[in-house]
Amino acid sequence: MTVAPTERGASAPATDAAAALLAGLVSRGVRHLVVSPGSRSQALALVAADLERAGLVRLHVRIDERVAGFTALGIARESGMPAAVICTSGTAVANLLPAVLEAHHAGVPLLVLTADRPPELRGIGANQTTRQPGLFRAAVRYEADLPVPEKVDPDATAEQTADFDAVAATALAAALGEGTRAAGPVHLNIPLREPLAGAAPDWLVARATRPDPADAVAEGEASGALYQGGGGIGIADVPPEPEAAFALVPGPRTVVVAGADAGPAAEDLAHHGGFPLIAEIVSGARFGRHVVHSYRALLREPELGGSVERVVVFGHPTLSREVTHLLGRDDVEVIAVRGPGEPVNLNGATHAVDAVRATGEADRVWLGEWMRASRAAAVDLTPPAPDADGLSSAVPHERLGAINAEVEVMRAPVDRAALVDALWRATWPHDRLVFGSSRLVRVADDVLGGKKVAVHANRGLAGIDGTIATATGVALASQDGERPGVTRVLLGDLAFLHDVGALLLPPGEHEPRLQVIVGNDGGGTIFDGLEVAAVAGDDAMRRVQYTPQNARLEQLALAYGWEYRRVTTRVALDQALTAPAGGRQLIEVPLER
Repeated sequence: MTVAPTERGASAPATDAAAALLAGLVSRGVRHLVVSPGSRSQALALVAADLERAGLVRLHVRIDERVAGFTALGIARESGMPAAVICTSGTAVANLLPAVLEAHHAGVPLLVLTADRPPELRGIGANQTTRQPGLFRAAVRYEADLPVPEKVDPDATAEQTADFDAVAATALAAALGEGTRAAGPVHLNIPLREPLAGAAPDWLVARATRPDPADAVAEGEASGALYQGGGGIGIADVPPEPEAAFALVPGPRTVVVAGADAGPAAEDLAHHGGFPLIAEIVSGARFGRHVVHSYRALLREPELGGSVERVVVFGHPTLSREVTHLLGRDDVEVIAVRGPGEPVNLNGATHAVDAVRATGEADRVWLGEWMRASRAAAVDLTPPAPDADGLSSAVPHERLGAINAEVEVMRAPVDRAALVDALWRATWPHDRLVFGSSRLVRVADDVLGGKKVAVHANRGLAGIDGTIATATGVALASQDGERPGVTRVLLGDLAFLHDVGALLLPPGEHEPRLQVIVGNDGGGTIFDGLEVAAVAGDDAMRRVQYTPQNARLEQLALAYGWEYRRVTTRVALDQALTAPAGGRQLIEVPLER
């Protein structure tokens, strides 16, 4: 029997269940909801809107589920608290897979709430219906195919409300990695029958603002009928026992390697232990006295990289083959400090630990060798200072020569090194910097010095997708509460075009201070430095690897409502990056192939 749509003024089981679930998440600290519109998910979306009107959450609406997923990922990257992303059934769910995989491999908490048709419609050819349960099983920390809501609950006393609140508690704990040390994505599949929406229950705000939900079922205590699955790590796993910090005994020649998301702990160990610090630009650890400049070249030196006997790894190193080779050597002891992401074990014999500490006296000779080589290899990208004496000289040819030299500096085209240097210099601790998986991040890793700034990059799988959306999420979270700072994202033209839909923001939504800087070299020049360049013919290389493009970025900026600037000189670039930023800016920097 077909059920007529319910007016928003009446009650509906779907809405009461959505209210219990979302109120359970909000009462436990979730503050951002990302919604992609759809019919089957309308109860969840409308409750999200009710929570926004009550001032309890920030709601972000994105018409593209892939953009929505990466926006939620960026919010969680910056805040440490998962955002909940809500979508309808069918292909909408599949579009969340890239963000779920990145969250899994990088250890970023994420709550995926997918509306679904009821179970009796699966596998019989019903419209917009596929088998959604288990779709993310290999990548999630927890999953549940929830029961279909059947009851209206006017006073929040029904067992259904308690069950959905319990699911919220379990899902959030799993996403945060409580008891497992492994944060990551969680999938709640929510089958719903018509009527698909009704009035929000009167108890919605009260339950969402509970400081300590007294009636919440303890994590893992809900009935087995409610929870189906538990892929990935699983909240029901026995939490590991706390482990004492692993003691690094003196002796082996040691370096600290900081990969993506390593954070300041890597620098702290290098500082206190007297170890050279090989910190990727995306590590959040490239600062301090022991940072090694131009580490790739030094790792190739037999007396330095070839003499390493022990490596302590933080985070997920991905940017250089030299580090990959070092971690894969069977004559090097590798100690990997567990983080939220996938464990590193490239030599098959890595010792994973929860914490590490240095003991004994530092090997000052070993450290000194690295620091001297580092200073000699450091790249100075500082633009030449004006010739003050020449400019003030009364001798015409001296003054003219100084003026010409200054003009040449001002007119010099921007290359990749100058681009990353300008960006690095313009970014300060209250700002956020996001790197796309383009050629430019490797240039930055190769030439930039140390500086303590907050850096993000999707290096879990190092894909080019979702970069702008992730940066938008980072900006939204970092600027909560009117906090200062600008989020800048650096990416290549193909990564930009791949995520161009993320430029779209709904009218009326808060615009974060966000600068998208595109190094436009007309295609995928990253392949010019890979093996394929040596084996592919010129035509094939250009057609299927370089993939040339001639998109007009200025028109794209205009269409999506962004301020646009095209800069070709270092002076203009510095001005564009440091001018007062209010809202969204697209800065295009043409580059030679």
